Amino acid sequence: MSLKWEHQLGRFSFANSNSQESNILDESSDAWKPRGPPDGAAGLYVVRFDMRVVDNRKKHYTDKYQSSSLIVRRNKEFTIIISLNRDFNAEQDMVQLEFMIGSSPNAKNGTYINVSIGKMKQNRRWKCRVVETKANEVTVGITPDASCIIGRFRIFIAVITDLGKQRTPRNPDTDFYVLFNPWDPEDQVYMDNEDDRQEYVMNDVGTIFSGGYKNVTSNAWNFGQFEKGILDACLLVMDNGKVPLMYRGNVIEVVRQASALLNAQDDKGVMVGNWSGDYSDGTAPTAWTGSPEILLKYVNEGCEPVRFAQCWVFSGVMNTFTRCLGIPARVITTFHSAVDNTGNLKTDIVLDEDGKWDRSRIKDSIWNFHVWNEVYMKRPDLPEKFSGWQVIDCTPQETSDGLYRCGPASVNAIKEGEVSYPFDAKFVFAEINSDVIYYKADKYGNLKIIGVDTVYVGKLILTQKKDSSDYEDITFNYKYPEGSLKEKEIMQFAEDHGVRSRDYLTPPEAGVDIELQADAIKIGENLQLTLNIKNQTSQTCTVSAVITGCVVYYTGVTSKTFMFEDKSAFVEASSTKSLTIDVMASEYMSFLVDKSNLLFVVYGQVKESDTSLSTMTVVSLLPPELTMKMTGSPRIGKELVVSVEFLNPYNFTMKDVQLRVDGPGLIPTKLKKYSQILPGASVMYKVLLIPQSLGKKVLMACLDCPLLRQVTNKLEFEVVQDQNNEQRVIL
Repeated sequence: MSLKWEHQLGRFSFANSNSQESNILDESSDAWKPRGPPDGAAGLYVVRFDMRVVDNRKKHYTDKYQSSSLIVRRNKEFTIIISLNRDFNAEQDMVQLEFMIGSSPNAKNGTYINVSIGKMKQNRRWKCRVVETKANEVTVGITPDASCIIGRFRIFIAVITDLGKQRTPRNPDTDFYVLFNPWDPEDQVYMDNEDDRQEYVMNDVGTIFSGGYKNVTSNAWNFGQFEKGILDACLLVMDNGKVPLMYRGNVIEVVRQASALLNAQDDKGVMVGNWSGDYSDGTAPTAWTGSPEILLKYVNEGCEPVRFAQCWVFSGVMNTFTRCLGIPARVITTFHSAVDNTGNLKTDIVLDEDGKWDRSRIKDSIWNFHVWNEVYMKRPDLPEKFSGWQVIDCTPQETSDGLYRCGPASVNAIKEGEVSYPFDAKFVFAEINSDVIYYKADKYGNLKIIGVDTVYVGKLILTQKKDSSDYEDITFNYKYPEGSLKEKEIMQFAEDHGVRSRDYLTPPEAGVDIELQADAIKIGENLQLTLNIKNQTSQTCTVSAVITGCVVYYTGVTSKTFMFEDKSAFVEASSTKSLTIDVMASEYMSFLVDKSNLLFVVYGQVKESDTSLSTMTVVSLLPPELTMKMTGSPRIGKELVVSVEFLNPYNFTMKDVQLRVDGPGLIPTKLKKYSQILPGASVMYKVLLIPQSLGKKVLMACLDCPLLRQVTNKLEFEVVQDQNNEQRVIL
């Protein structure tokens, strides 16, 4: 199989493909080959026809796509002008419009559609009408069915006379695309708020949140769903995944298939997940700035999976895929997301005999943050109240029906504990509702529960706020307030409807609480931990505590233990005592991994009651700054320069450095490589821009190397109209 970019048409095409279902191929059997009018025919025939691309695309909200083809939305009329060799007579003439998709068009499965004007009967699904007749020119309105297949259609116009059916020749320039239509109430993806549609369908740049729940960080991401070649790339993902064409009119099937096809865990999907820290044979997940580079790389390299991705990359590309096809979508970040391998709403933390974190015994994990997507749709397969936002997740964690995929799972159903409905609601429910169970091993290896934390998991759930780069807290969309009566009822309901019962006994109350506090720090800074011991009893108590410090991946998997410290305190009755622990940068710097954090676990004992205590906290490590400055005359059509500068603040040499600069509607992705940046040295990269359109723009940059990951920044500006009718860029 080989792939060729058709520059004039702005799309990809196959050569010598064996695909049986492709919707961007032109493989037609003899039965579908068009026949032109016979020489000297006296009857009616088509001279030419105009797809009215510019006018139709404005009306269908598709004028942002960088393509020369017509792109329309379901259940919304578009018009074409047919020029005939003579005046059209509706009482006598029979003209048929044929629309075909795939290599074997068939009326039964919706891949062959015909509508007509004149004497012939109308199609029951796609609609057609004569809008206007002027001499030999007929303006025809066509309305694709509200549930029709999504993809690229071929069009032929046939005149039926006594001589038979005479079709227009095949012309790739008249091919057109049909997309989902969130503007139409009959479509499965309808949204009734224009602001929502502008944000969740039309916005081509966004913010993906990460970090920690006490210190949320963000990175700009280029969704780029309208950029050249992206629409064909999204359709090719389904073609290469052999998604049957008949499934492509159902948004449930489209997103469920996509959640499997965007990862390459069990097929040749779009992206290879890698959490090893070794990205030498690909691009580090932290280095990407947007989806277009990934999707076009996938296409240009013959559908070979792109290396590498982690959860926010998977989610960013999924957001591009769905928005490009017209499906409302948004990126979701959950802090303290549990991967519950047993499905019993328990995440087990095991401490060894000395109170240290025991990696060998811990099978579950709690991701410091995890990123997935929501898509908006009607769910005719569920009760009506479970329509709306649905979770989909293409990060390969667990299999669903034999493939690594997740969703769509109704957010409303998850909140109400209705975990028996499809798809994968039970898994998502566990991700945000698991209890953390602390165990301690004795010298014989026997485990004893020493503590339970019911509020650690699913701590905070965020998405990007509409028309803003800030976040919106949507935790309440997923769960009732922790500890509330309603939350307890939902947990019990979920256990009664498919979630395994939490089979553990809560240890006795110690009457003493411990809390570990620390602020986020920049990489390379010293840290001060504060251990607060709160004695709620009426007697003085003696507390001894062991604090373990680990470098941990954002997925909750520990890398190295760098600290082990003992503390003890006498705490008066009904009072709180605070202990401080100083952590020096030299203790953790040599153990850092990509996107690492510091995990601190406390094991405590109350001497008087012989009870145990345990808690943990994650400290976010923030990267240094990347500066971006704009200079020049910021006017539309005029050149301006953006400089990106970085100073290495560390005492080590940064090697194999990549700097990406990206901006949808501004420039294609720019990649600059540096073999090294010495300690205290700086680099500067300048980018030339010529703004060509009005509206908000975002230019983003990311510097990445094995010793320092994902140093990012963005520059936001807007092209507006001057009072003197000149257009300029406002920062």
